[in-house]
Amino acid sequence: MDDITEQSGAAGRRSRGEGRGAAARRASRTGGGAGPSLPYIQRKIGVYEVLDEEGLQLIERNADIVLEEIGIEFRDDAEALDLWKQAGADVRGQRVHFPKGLCRELLKTAPSVFTWHARNPERNVQIGGNATVFAPVYGPPFVRDLEGVRRYATIEDFRNFVKLAYMAPSIHSSGGTVCEPVDIPVNKRHLDMVYSHIKYSDKPFMGSVTAPERAEDTIAMAKLVFGDDFVENNCVTLNLINANSPMVFDETMVGALKVYARHNQASVVSPFILSGAMSPVTVAGTLTQILAEVLAGASFTQLIRKGSPVLFGTFAASISMQSGAPTFGTPEPSLVSYGAAQLARRLGLPFRTGGSLCGSKVPDAQAAHESANTLNTTLLAGTNFVLHAAGWLEGGLVSSYEKFMIDQDQLGMMQKMAMGVDLSEDGQAMDAIREVGPGSHYLGCSHTQANFQTAFYRSALMDNNSFEQWEIEGEKRIEDRANALCRSWLDSYEAPPLDPAIDEALLAFIKDRKDSMPDAFT
Repeated sequence: MDDITEQSGAAGRRSRGEGRGAAARRASRTGGGAGPSLPYIQRKIGVYEVLDEEGLQLIERNADIVLEEIGIEFRDDAEALDLWKQAGADVRGQRVHFPKGLCRELLKTAPSVFTWHARNPERNVQIGGNATVFAPVYGPPFVRDLEGVRRYATIEDFRNFVKLAYMAPSIHSSGGTVCEPVDIPVNKRHLDMVYSHIKYSDKPFMGSVTAPERAEDTIAMAKLVFGDDFVENNCVTLNLINANSPMVFDETMVGALKVYARHNQASVVSPFILSGAMSPVTVAGTLTQILAEVLAGASFTQLIRKGSPVLFGTFAASISMQSGAPTFGTPEPSLVSYGAAQLARRLGLPFRTGGSLCGSKVPDAQAAHESANTLNTTLLAGTNFVLHAAGWLEGGLVSSYEKFMIDQDQLGMMQKMAMGVDLSEDGQAMDAIREVGPGSHYLGCSHTQANFQTAFYRSALMDNNSFEQWEIEGEKRIEDRANALCRSWLDSYEAPPLDPAIDEALLAFIKDRKDSMPDAFT
């Protein structure tokens, strides 16, 4: 296991606001409120598995057939095709056919566990093993704001979601494209986005993948924060590389992957699957295609730089066979996630899937059911990195402030669940059982009094009062309470300190890069 190392300079400065008096203690007790950040999850519960050894071997054999007989396309990238040819693959045009075992052999140099460093080393997280890391929603062009309006996202929304992720105790990463700030030109917005992650949070962040040069900008900005040598020898950014399923890696994704792998940064090679459209309608067929795509993309990172970190990722959803719209929280994607997690463990790669996914347009009962179904599967599958853990709405088209607040509360529950059963002397509670005896109650016994503050997860959003109390307080729905809590968090936000010299260098870099190119909106 990789040791979490100490960083120097601004990267080692502690964030403000930690452990502040009664409010912080109350937040720690309840699991809600913007209190001290919880460490990444170290799961003490087992994983749920849906495939036996025979089933796993069947999927692996079928994936090998796909790789060898059908092949995977690496489009419009001559370097990638040349590297595959040198590695022993059969390259025909833009399609690469892989001899059996080639991809698995290459992946032997990829780490099974590594540290993802934050500029505040107390926020460092482990990727792989028994660790689970939660990150916010990624990619929506729209937001549903605190006035209930669905509109295009702005850079101010982007900053707000970064601030909320920083303040949420149960979110361990600042994420990446928490929403798409359409008020900034396409070719320049990545600079403001990466800067926002660095400026408004000190949790680990993701980089830009929308063009190779934007990935290079991410690396350059990271080096201003961490230093050149540190970046080249440690993972400071995680990056989402989607396969263009079925069975294609396009020029943009391959280009970004090459940049990050060359600089020893982590790539999440993640087929984007809507079963029935981008993969077969069956679970086994989808798993076969996912494994083939991941094997090709993940092993390519090792051709670029041996030992560069890479994750086995998948985004799996089904579709309505009537409308073609994606559906979430249904059984089949859960089975895909469980099976893919097993396949990832057999490869020795960290795993990404799931989140708090839903198709609902507002944070209603449908959103809650679909998100809960997905999130429970995500945890029980043994997922290491969870993108879209908070804020996802409308099939990923919308980042919702209220949904974010509801989701982060649920993530706190998952964190408590992952701790498993306490079998210590205090956990056994034999003193309490002896003290109370038959026919009495435990409310006033010494053990209860000693543990009442931390015994159960206490939500800051769920209403468990009487009907009369709820009525007196205005008959507020959970969306109303989430709205109020979100406004409170944003009002009380305080930025973590950033070395002024580093801040100045970042702003100068951004200005130079923006001045070097005209605005582009496509």
